[in-house]
Amino acid sequence: MPTRHRTFGVVLAGFCAFLTVYATQPILPLLAHVFQASEVLVSLTVTVTTMGIALTAPFAGIFSDRYGRKRTIIWSALAMSLATLMAATSGSLPALLFWRFLQGVFTPGIFAVTVAYIHDEWSGASAGQATAAYVAGTVIGGFSGRFLSGFIASHFDWHAVFAFLGGLSLLATIALHFFLPPESGHARPEGTAFDAAFLEHLRNPQLSAAFAVGFCVLFSLVSTFTYVNFYLAAPPFLLKPALLGSIFFVYLVGAVVTPIAGRYIDRYGHRLMLAGAISAGVGGVLLTLIPVLPAVVIGLSICSTGVFIAQACSNSYIGVVAQRNRALAVGIYVTFYNLGGSAGAALPGLFWKIGGWPACVGLIVLVQVVTVALAMFLWSSPTGIHSEDAAVELG
Repeated sequence: MPTRHRTFGVVLAGFCAFLTVYATQPILPLLAHVFQASEVLVSLTVTVTTMGIALTAPFAGIFSDRYGRKRTIIWSALAMSLATLMAATSGSLPALLFWRFLQGVFTPGIFAVTVAYIHDEWSGASAGQATAAYVAGTVIGGFSGRFLSGFIASHFDWHAVFAFLGGLSLLATIALHFFLPPESGHARPEGTAFDAAFLEHLRNPQLSAAFAVGFCVLFSLVSTFTYVNFYLAAPPFLLKPALLGSIFFVYLVGAVVTPIAGRYIDRYGHRLMLAGAISAGVGGVLLTLIPVLPAVVIGLSICSTGVFIAQACSNSYIGVVAQRNRALAVGIYVTFYNLGGSAGAALPGLFWKIGGWPACVGLIVLVQVVTVALAMFLWSSPTGIHSEDAAVELG
């Protein structure tokens, strides 16, 4: 199969993985009204999904090591689609939370395994570009889920959001089956015990730092795009669900820029690119404090693009550093990554009660500063890469 076909396959996998994960963000104010619940309670529709991802991510890697990357990706996408369709039958907030949790449980079979698939099938020189293409797919999927959610909720009952997204997920799963070729570079592991391999990764200081960076990266993204909806639904903006969903058009900027940035990750290294990306993200989120809608939109565009590039950097770095049990390493990364997402959906709620959006922005900036510090001081040249190559690979 031509390289462009398998590249489209990983883009499509990213699309499937993120189509539904954050689909409730633009309708959070609506759900708060429907269920007569607080901002913190309805934000659990994001938290439980990312928590489900965090809990099962390491096991998805182990499963794919034994039974194959493509098989795991396809069956996980199918199960997630069915859970999304069942969410459309929810009659209460607890029922919706249950199905949202199951959506998260099945997502790592796509998310974590696709990153491992890339590093098995692409050579080291082009893995950064392939990872960036995958991240672009996650950006398009994340945007589509949010935009469609806001649009559909404005014209139909909120249940229709999950019915439509579930059907779209099924169609994408079918397409994924044809475009994603079976793995050719994956060698089955020779039986390293799960607990031994798990501890080996946690004891690797480079991997541990990458896990911490992943936590901070998703914390920043989820906290920004969860609580900005409450900010924009209140005066002076007073945006309705359809317009809140349209705000996520800013994701398309990241979809264009991130694959281009992938070339520079391979050329200049992970640390330098991540530092630049997060610095841009800080500037972007600070710009949203200007109470003018164009300024908020521009700020969100810069912030999201910076976070997406940082995500590509950390994903690619995992593949370089983890020389053994790579799928498990990616799975552990996804666990920490989504724990960050869970915290990003819940913790800023306390800051929101104290000081509204400005307090949330202060927290986000603090976390982004920590992200840069982790990468600059703790990421180092991976074992096994010659020093002259490391200068190009890691900056």
